[in-house]
Amino acid sequence: PMAQLEHIEAIETRLWSAADTLRSNSNYASNEYFLPVMGLLFLRHAYSRYLKVLPEIQESLPSRGGVVRPVTKEDFSGRGAIFLRPEAQFDFLVSLPDGVDRVAAVIAAMESIEKDYEGLANQLPKQEYRELTNDVIAGLLRTLNPDELKKADGDVFGRIYEYFLTEFAGLKAHDGGEFFTPVSLVQLIANFLEPTHGIVLDPACGSGGMFVQSAHFVERRHLEVSRTLTFYGMEKNPTTIRLAKMNLAVHGLEGKIAKAITYYEDPHEGLHGTADYVMANPPFNVDEVDAERVGQDTKRLPFGLPGTNKAKKVSNGNYLWISYFYSYLAEKGRAGFVMSSQASSAGGDERLVRQNIIETGHVDVMVDIRGNFFYTRTVPCQLWFFDKGKPVERTDQVLMIDARQVFRQVNRTICDFSPEQAESLTAIVWLYRGESERFVGLVRTFAEKALKAAQELAPVDYFAALAKFLPEADDRMASGTRANELVRQALSTLVPEGNMTDLVAFTDGSLHQFSEAAKTLLHDLDRLSKALSAFAEGDALWAKGRNSPLKALEVQKQSLVEQLKTVRYRHKVLHWLTSRFPQAKLVAVPGLVKVVTRDELKANDYSLTPGRYVGVAPEVVDENFDFDETMAGLKAQLITLNAEANELSAKILAGLEGLGV
Repeated sequence: PMAQLEHIEAIETRLWSAADTLRSNSNYASNEYFLPVMGLLFLRHAYSRYLKVLPEIQESLPSRGGVVRPVTKEDFSGRGAIFLRPEAQFDFLVSLPDGVDRVAAVIAAMESIEKDYEGLANQLPKQEYRELTNDVIAGLLRTLNPDELKKADGDVFGRIYEYFLTEFAGLKAHDGGEFFTPVSLVQLIANFLEPTHGIVLDPACGSGGMFVQSAHFVERRHLEVSRTLTFYGMEKNPTTIRLAKMNLAVHGLEGKIAKAITYYEDPHEGLHGTADYVMANPPFNVDEVDAERVGQDTKRLPFGLPGTNKAKKVSNGNYLWISYFYSYLAEKGRAGFVMSSQASSAGGDERLVRQNIIETGHVDVMVDIRGNFFYTRTVPCQLWFFDKGKPVERTDQVLMIDARQVFRQVNRTICDFSPEQAESLTAIVWLYRGESERFVGLVRTFAEKALKAAQELAPVDYFAALAKFLPEADDRMASGTRANELVRQALSTLVPEGNMTDLVAFTDGSLHQFSEAAKTLLHDLDRLSKALSAFAEGDALWAKGRNSPLKALEVQKQSLVEQLKTVRYRHKVLHWLTSRFPQAKLVAVPGLVKVVTRDELKANDYSLTPGRYVGVAPEVVDENFDFDETMAGLKAQLITLNAEANELSAKILAGLEGLGV
């Protein structure tokens, strides 16, 4: 859970805009200020986590003769934070007086951390700060230390750290943006895999997002990460390795991250057949990999070499990665990774590799993801999951999920999963694994949140204030709030703690009524808002003055609108699950999910493309049609289709050139 901040998105945007002035108001390119900014954010994030665990540590410190022992690095071990000497603490850096060499102070802060943590030796940004002026660093330090976040609960700076990584990925400020996998995809992989013990390996680890989300998953179980998981990574880019080590360190984690081009090097050779979890987002559709060099590595290619061309190159590296991931798994290991959508139905020698993998019985879940989830590529992708520990009754089955219609439009070009969408997709996997009680538990949690949102709704206050100026608001206040109270009484008679039948009845009955009442109130608010604006036109002071009643009413109205929308959203989330799986049992849902047998896969040329099996969802009339949102979605789809067309054209042209045409 993040901090209890209503406007965290606005704060993130403001911080980024302020930090981004380095690019707009200086000679720095985004790739030049990328590391210095992330380094300072690393210090701020580390300080936030340091302060969070410090009181707990101080309470447990022994004393002799009334003198309490000072805190040490060892006190922070296993607490999800790192020890910071005074000179590395963010408050110290922010409070430096004018005239002090801030560049030297920041470098000294980094050096003190590297001295205490050997794994960070020569990894933190230092010399990069010599390119910045004292004034620029002072401005950045102040920017990254806003008052409203100093006492925030939760891992707010963790969220801001990820937000900055996202923005830098969007600018392609480093390595073409490939260092960063969207958080919602990483979270979904962690949710499906449930890493609770042993070795976690990422052979294309980028900035370490898979490790951090695995750690968050363990922390939510109230387990100590350092005693639960061991992290291993491989990454080709030295700067990205530094980023990954910073990302791990700030969470008090350690990992063995080796510099390697995974196709040709295997620095963690001893991990073959021992990894409990493999998680990755490898580069898609890499061509021209040297087949002779790769083919000698039979340990990591248990299903053979995928197709090669006349030049003795592997024409597409996707199945090299897929084979590598499988080869590292322990006897009951699980793998989850992002893959190009082309791989699941590829032909030729790639099809043979896929057939061999399917025949192990270890392909567990396949998920179709729509385009525009990535900041650096618009094409759709898929999530693959292997499970070597599948129970016998499921070895002949693969769960197919088409999640292309499950998304949240972040902006006109980017999509992600809302937390509730990610939880709902995870709940489908629980049903597949026979864990119906967990499914019912999630439905109950959703119901409780919906009930809370409904019970907190208080439109009567706004209508009473409005009625002072608009007589017609009296009628609305009387009828609207009376209906509202009746529905609330109905809600209070059923606290959602019963079985699935009760929860379905609650969703379709009283909560549905309440949602419809909220919809009516939203329409009325819009109508009354226009009437109020017309009423205010003749009195500029009333409408725009310092103590404007109109402004106060607008603030009150916006708060009420958000509450009403929350009620509607909570009902929508709950109905999505209860309408599809009313018995808390997995059933085929057209356009969404189906369990497929090995015989069905064989009959479909061993394709692992979910959309091929789940069918098409029946068309539903959307009562909440939003023109702007719909157009944004259509634009995103057009961008995706154009990108796919360009990619296919390039492949066709390359193929023709290879034939000498």
